[in-house]
Amino acid sequence: MGTDKKTLRIAVIPGDGIGKEVTPVAQAALDKATEGMVDLDYESFDLGAERYLRDGQILPDEDLERIKGKDAILLGAVGDPRIKAGILERGLLLKLRFALDQYVNLRPSKLYRGVTSPLSDPGDVDFVVVREGTEGLYCGAGGAIRRDTPAEVATEVSINTAYGVERVVRYAFQLAMRRRRHVTLVHKKNVLVNAGDMWQRIVDRVAKEFPEVDHDYLHIDAATIFLVSQPSRFDVILTDNLFGDILTDEAGAVVGGVGYSASGCINATNDYPSMFEPIHGSAPDIAGRGLANPTAAVLSAAMLLRHLGFDGPADAIDGAVEADIEESGSTSRSTDQVAADILARI
Repeated sequence: MGTDKKTLRIAVIPGDGIGKEVTPVAQAALDKATEGMVDLDYESFDLGAERYLRDGQILPDEDLERIKGKDAILLGAVGDPRIKAGILERGLLLKLRFALDQYVNLRPSKLYRGVTSPLSDPGDVDFVVVREGTEGLYCGAGGAIRRDTPAEVATEVSINTAYGVERVVRYAFQLAMRRRRHVTLVHKKNVLVNAGDMWQRIVDRVAKEFPEVDHDYLHIDAATIFLVSQPSRFDVILTDNLFGDILTDEAGAVVGGVGYSASGCINATNDYPSMFEPIHGSAPDIAGRGLANPTAAVLSAAMLLRHLGFDGPADAIDGAVEADIEESGSTSRSTDQVAADILARI
């Protein structure tokens, strides 16, 4: 394509622990899959535990403004045992999600050939969880009074707006049209009668615009049971922020571990960049030892490309990963060995 090649501007946040080891592999996969098609312009951001411990900064305004101008974000992992839980998560991950209006958290779960599920008979598992990403209990609404006294009161308030719910519901139905055309709403509307009722009414209303898509409902407790007893029943699971957070980790275990699980925090209007990351953590216990499995990071790179409309290169990465897992997924390999094997197949 010569000088007509499109340039994709990608913010890279390797983050902490094994994030620094798996992110370069994801970048190498992006480079190889798009070779000759697009130019990739990476800008690396020093954000995470080391930055916070060095100068107390988590996500400076100037970095956030530069990130806003990118086409997408590739994230490695965030977390460090030297820092109190919640500081980095709220100050970096949640701040990015809210500032960039990444209102869809998208997490595919697929049981690949060559991977052994902890379930004895899981069936054909291939579903996605569409989790609302900017509302619910993660908004930070609430507080505490009389802290550290016997009379302390702590509140967390779940925020649900018709606007926020409808846009994620619509995204789920549109996604189902490209899959097996089934949406399962997961909530707890028999107890959470206000939010649950609103979610259900909006699902029922939007569903009328998609007559080809079937939809049903499960309470969250029932959904956790079916995820381990009949995971093949699901196609698109639609749920709120908290329930989605829990279900997706359970789903990762069902398909053999979070080392095979990618995710995207999506701004579906493309007003701001979306962010793609493996769902595993920073794994400080194995960081720096060359043991981390980069597969989920590579799959996140494929999600990034597909979101930006490059289905061909995304398919090439997905196909390479599937073939690699089927042939060698059960063998013990270093980070570099897995990377070389996947890249050789793209």
